[in-house]
Amino acid sequence: MNETNNSAYLSKLNIKSLNDMQEAAIKTAAEKNDIILLSATGSGKTLAFLLPMLATLKEDIKLVQALILVPSRELALQIESVLKQMQTGYKVLSCYGGHKREIEENSLVEPPAIIIATAGRMADHIRRNNVDLKEIQYLILDEFDKSLELGFLEEMKFIIESLPAVKKRMLTSATFAESIPDFVKMNEPEMLNFLPEEAVSSEILRIKTVLSPDKDKLETLLQLICYANNTSTIVFCNHREAVERVSNFLSDQGLVNVFYHGGMEQRDREVALTKFRNTSSNILITTDLASRGLDIADIRNIVHYHLPLEEASFTHRNGRTARMGTTGNVYVIHSEDEKMPAYLTENAEEFVMPDRLPIPEKPKWSTLFIDAGKKDKINKIDIVGFLSQKGMLKKDEIGLIEVKDFMAFAAVRKSKVGNVLELIKNEKLKGKKIKIAVAK
Repeated sequence: MNETNNSAYLSKLNIKSLNDMQEAAIKTAAEKNDIILLSATGSGKTLAFLLPMLATLKEDIKLVQALILVPSRELALQIESVLKQMQTGYKVLSCYGGHKREIEENSLVEPPAIIIATAGRMADHIRRNNVDLKEIQYLILDEFDKSLELGFLEEMKFIIESLPAVKKRMLTSATFAESIPDFVKMNEPEMLNFLPEEAVSSEILRIKTVLSPDKDKLETLLQLICYANNTSTIVFCNHREAVERVSNFLSDQGLVNVFYHGGMEQRDREVALTKFRNTSSNILITTDLASRGLDIADIRNIVHYHLPLEEASFTHRNGRTARMGTTGNVYVIHSEDEKMPAYLTENAEEFVMPDRLPIPEKPKWSTLFIDAGKKDKINKIDIVGFLSQKGMLKKDEIGLIEVKDFMAFAAVRKSKVGNVLELIKNEKLKGKKIKIAVAK
């Protein structure tokens, strides 16, 4: 293991030192070929598998050497972002559905050293002979309990059985899976279990049940969000249809919110998450898709509009809050005829809703969509300069900026948006006329 490289990578990420779990993963990976790593959400599992993997890569091999399989495109993009921040010198490509396959095919002409992929898209590339698999020696299944669920099994089996040269495997998760299919080919794996023996302290993660007088819980949810009063809140539903129904109801009541589920176009998903991250909306309505792989800081409240079918899903949802030493609240809305599972009744207290509260003020930020990104040689500094000089914005009037491959988003004080758009409508960004509008 190259300590010098690791120090350089940590420096790029502004991390001073590794934690015990990460140290153990690196040490064990140097000695064992197959590892199962269990550790809580937000504990740093990404680095725990990236650092050992990077230590095995060889600069003289010009084919794919490592494959990271993930259950969602957001998780793929997050891992890709971390790798790019580390500035490893190795080409990285994330492959996922929801955008044009041709973009990935063009990148695969000059093979990356590392591919991060969802199962469906990776299987598609293999079937089309878009990728040479013979040098892939390191396989990582991140959030493996989700990746190996029934809906993904067939594609996962096809992919793994297509890899002729894998020598090292690491499976990671924040919850324990009862069994791992034989096709994964784990050979006497070393188990690293860093999951806490006891549930997260109730002083850190406060779990509360909220009784809805009606079977339809919309009014109770509205009251609860008014009580949360503009603190960052994720509302989980079990189905896409429910997500949109809840979102529409809250919008009708004057509450700014965004929704997010697997049936949306990739751009719409990115817009929703960006608005939530930059506080253009403090409320995100979603399915379990958002229970993993989203790295969003300072989420204060998790609301279970529907309880998930399994305790593991409950754990993953709650893992979005109370991260990195912060505290969080979990609210479970239930009607009188709903049976509450034992894991909940043992750890939750009843929350009595206060009297009707006013609708919170609307967020003070708005999000601008910029129709250009990294592939157009646009970066954050370019956007800040453009909005400051051409849009006449002060530093505290520009919020979070995110630059994607083909688009970018900038948070701007809502009170300034109309004036900014008027000032920049005929201006060029880096010599080009680029469409900039309020993100829909």
